[in-house]
This record gives sequence, C-alpha cells and structure tokens, in this order.
Amino acid sequence: MSHDEDDFDNEYDFDEADDDSVESQVWQLLRLINPGDDDMALQQFADYREAVAEIDPEDVVPVEVIGRVIDWRSGFIVDEHDLRSLVQAINELASRWNLLIDWNGDPDDDEFFDDIDAAGLFGIAYDRLAEFGYTLWAWETESESHAGWMTLTRDNEPMRELATMLGVNLRLGSEVS
Repeated sequence: MSHDEDDFDNEYDFDEADDDSVESQVWQLLRLINPGDDDMALQQFADYREAVAEIDPEDVVPVEVIGRVIDWRSGFIVDEHDLRSLVQAINELASRWNLLIDWNGDPDDDEFFDDIDAAGLFGIAYDRLAEFGYTLWAWETESESHAGWMTLTRDNEPMRELATMLGVNLRLGSEVS
C-alpha cells in the first residue's frame, strides 16, 4: 500500500466492512483506471465526492459522475459522430503510459475517416494496446456518445466485477459495434 493510499484509507476510513459501499467500489474503479497513479485517483475521488454531494442521493448514477470527473484525464466521452475526438481521446489515454497507437493510417489525414467507423477505431486501439498489456473498455452512455477508459489487462476480471456492482454496461473495446 502506498503512502497516498494509507492517507486515503485513514481520511475516508475504508475498512473491510465498507468493501460493498458504492464509494469503495468507485475508489477501486478509479485505482484500476489510473494504474500506478494514486494521486490522480485520489483527486478524481475527491471530485466524485464533491459532485455526488450536490446531487439528490436517489438521482446519483455513479458511472455518469465518474465519467464527468475522469473525462480527458483517465477516460473519455465523445460524440458518436466525432471520430477525430475519439482518436484524440484514446491517444491521450495511451500517452499517459508513453504508448503510441498505430492506427493503420494517418488520423490527421481527412481521408483516414472515410472508410472507418467508431467500432473500427475501438478495435484497432484495443488490439494495439493489448500488445502492451492494456485493455481499452467502452461503456454505454445515456446520450449519443462513445465513452471508455483503459486498465492493465491483468485487471480485466476485477474491472468486470466492479462494473457489474456499479451497474455499468461495460464491454471490451474489441466488442464495440
């Protein structure tokens, strides 16, 4: 356990009894999508708690709040028709770990997007990131948009379990249709 994680556990008093709480699950999810970056996870968790405090508890949809606090830092939500932003968002996530995605073409070229859709982009990114031990995930939003985040591939099963507990309709990037 890192020093920051000790501080976090002491500040928020998580223990074994709290493992099933939504807050604990959100914290675990934020740690999975910020591997090795507990400072970012702590900042996002504080942002999550602040955002949730302003919402009627009956109206809290954890993934929607998580989506807002991680956007363009540890995840993304982009309009379903904005393929350029999708590429930029995935590139931004990959760059956190000094990874470059070979898109099988030049996304700066207007013609690149003529023969590809979001599912194709997710598939390419999923395959390329898997080569480095990362998994690209997509989750369903209430709006007409694409949303996702990355984890270490070794964390796929814990991510699936957390998504189920939090009610997130999550799938692998390779399964986007």
